[in-house]
Amino acid sequence: MCGIAGLAGADAVRHQATVAAMGLAQHHRGPDGTRHLISADGRAVLSMNTLLIVDTAAAPGPYLDPASGIVLTFNGEIYNYRQVAAVWGIPLEPGETDAHLVLRAWAKLGPGCLAGLDGMFALAAYDPREGRLFLARDRLGEKPLYWRLDGGRLAFASEVTTLTGYGTAPLVVRPEMLSIETPTGADTPFQGIQLLPPAGLLAFDVGTGSLVQQIWWQLEGLEPWQGDYKTALARLSTLLADRIPLRAPGSDFALLLSGGLDSSVLAYLMRPQVCVTVRYPGQDRLDESATAAVVARDIGAELVIIEPTAADFARTLPEIMHALDYPMGNASTFSEHMAYRAIAERGIRVVVGGLGPDEFLMGYVRHALVLFGPEAVLGAGLDAYRPLASKLSDGPLEPAEAIVRLILRGQDPDGRLREVVADALARADGDLARGLTLADLTTAWRPLVMTSDKLASAFALERRSPFLARDLVEFCYRLPAEHKIADPAAGKRILRDAAKALGLPPEVWGSRDKLGFASPVPSWLSGPLEPWATAQISSALDQAPVSLRPLLAGGLKPGGRFDRTRMQALMAAAWFSDHMLAAAA
Repeated sequence: MCGIAGLAGADAVRHQATVAAMGLAQHHRGPDGTRHLISADGRAVLSMNTLLIVDTAAAPGPYLDPASGIVLTFNGEIYNYRQVAAVWGIPLEPGETDAHLVLRAWAKLGPGCLAGLDGMFALAAYDPREGRLFLARDRLGEKPLYWRLDGGRLAFASEVTTLTGYGTAPLVVRPEMLSIETPTGADTPFQGIQLLPPAGLLAFDVGTGSLVQQIWWQLEGLEPWQGDYKTALARLSTLLADRIPLRAPGSDFALLLSGGLDSSVLAYLMRPQVCVTVRYPGQDRLDESATAAVVARDIGAELVIIEPTAADFARTLPEIMHALDYPMGNASTFSEHMAYRAIAERGIRVVVGGLGPDEFLMGYVRHALVLFGPEAVLGAGLDAYRPLASKLSDGPLEPAEAIVRLILRGQDPDGRLREVVADALARADGDLARGLTLADLTTAWRPLVMTSDKLASAFALERRSPFLARDLVEFCYRLPAEHKIADPAAGKRILRDAAKALGLPPEVWGSRDKLGFASPVPSWLSGPLEPWATAQISSALDQAPVSLRPLLAGGLKPGGRFDRTRMQALMAAAWFSDHMLAAAA
């Protein structure tokens, strides 16, 4: 998990001190060295915070190709880099890594090399032969990359706060922050700063100041799977066995093991040395530690059980919000933060988690509610989800309306969320399961991958999500809905059957409810932490801009056990307070 930053423009060389400061601002992302390089023509300065994973003796970045003059700064991992180097005839010397492959591939193929890379990355490459700076991001946005254009210069960084330090950026409360807790698309809560989208490619011409953006990969247009279920199951089992182990590092690593299906499959296929799970005393419904213990014992791994308290949450909230840069809607945020802390304390540098199957194989209860209807879901034994199902009680509804109701956590006064969901369904060519996947990737996905990266990076950890291997993602997307879910209470049908075929215990593949790393924070905020939360929100409300006040005021109203309104308001209050402290400094 590295960090990248830089600036390109006609007079970039005059701003190398600024770029050096930008690199130092995110040094926690790469404790093995922070350096910057100036291009031969002086029109680009690139910085990199290096975290050495592939080869701990490798030289830190940025990287220069002497023959072409191309300068590269790189964050991430390319898992197939040795295979690609062999196919493309690109030599790699002892001690050279995936970054060197990308550097030489870019010199040889330009942006066309991206299609051959299987991994997670955010990169910037300046080519003096063309006078253009390129920014690129991996297919599913595992690694963040922000940018801004000011005075004919383009600046970029792995973290928003690095760019707010480069120049002023007033707070802007985006409509989606009120409806689903997180901005969508390229927006951020900082005026003038944008997030490069997943699979985004930006080219900036330093001579003219013009820029062009495009998407270099997309799911839409993939042909549906034509084989039968037995053939599909065999194919998925092969892909899992081939692709997942490639994501394991050569050194010790930890696995976030919830005890659920996804992380357990990773445990058996990757054999981590350490498994970390989170449980909350007195919260039996959120406790999957018994299953996690079975899995850890089977694979011979050490099981570390974290038991966070309400006091831990109150103490660490400022740290969490500082790491996130801005509020993001993710129910597992606190649990992940505490798990990453424990992993870092053991001196481990790589952590693996199970993102992906829920979105691509219909693993969320909301998917079942849209596909089967609330009566079928409740009749299948998921009575705990009655409050969620009640949002569809006046149905039947059109799929777009049902999806919006299920993911909406606040107000959508201008209909922005409805537009986003309708667009996702339209791009799915009539396949509702695909539409649900695309809707997730446009709304709820961003906070999941972003919190994973940002919280892990705060502890100098590299976070890997093996289920996001390109072949796996594309194959799962292509499958018909009945291969993904046939029982309203048992999504991810084909992954369950693959787990069964791989010999995982029934406790894993037979589970009919998804828990993950959910926490009891919402109930704490209406219980033991209520006075503290009210004081934090009220304090921020007195100083907040008008656009932020409705969100904060909502957190002062009574909420139910699973209501996240107060949590949303509290995170916004902590974010605003952190921003004010940074501005004062």
